[in-house]
Amino acid sequence: MIILFNKPFNVVCQFSPHEPSTSGSKHATLKDFISIPNVYAAGRLDTDSEGLLILTDDGALQHRLSHPKHKEFKTYWAQVEGSPNDVDLEPLRKGVDLGDFFTQPASVNIMVEPENLWPRDPPIRERKTIPTSWLEIKIAEGKNRQVRRMTAKIGYPTLRLIRYAIGGYSISGIELGTWVKV
Repeated sequence: MIILFNKPFNVVCQFSPHEPSTSGSKHATLKDFISIPNVYAAGRLDTDSEGLLILTDDGALQHRLSHPKHKEFKTYWAQVEGSPNDVDLEPLRKGVDLGDFFTQPASVNIMVEPENLWPRDPPIRERKTIPTSWLEIKIAEGKNRQVRRMTAKIGYPTLRLIRYAIGGYSISGIELGTWVKV
């Protein structure tokens, strides 16, 4: 069984209760959205990221989708602070040194804001004098906070991050906070 879940912002990618944050509030968990027993996330998505999370009851599939050796491409939509151009994005296309590892080359393109994008709650910070831009970033890795670290490294911090697809699976047609069985 495969479940595609469009995870909202501030949801923890686990079913068990989560410890309160430093502000004292508890985050929602997968259990608040999905009541199917014995399914597990194939990979993770940070609490402050949105979009596609694949869940399955098939351990081999879970491993194939989440293990970097299988090179399953993940497509992210990143809203970044500033207006990068192709020259600014070239380091990401070659791979960047993030200190603890050197990233593999990424496919990176400037894109228009995705159509029918749901509002984020809470909204991102807006600055009157600093524009934002959208990037489509495809990577085969998926280390902790990798896309955010990559865009920050080149001087364009990520304000909002949405995982749109993993391999051939995407959130196309899946409303925020809902899931479909495929």
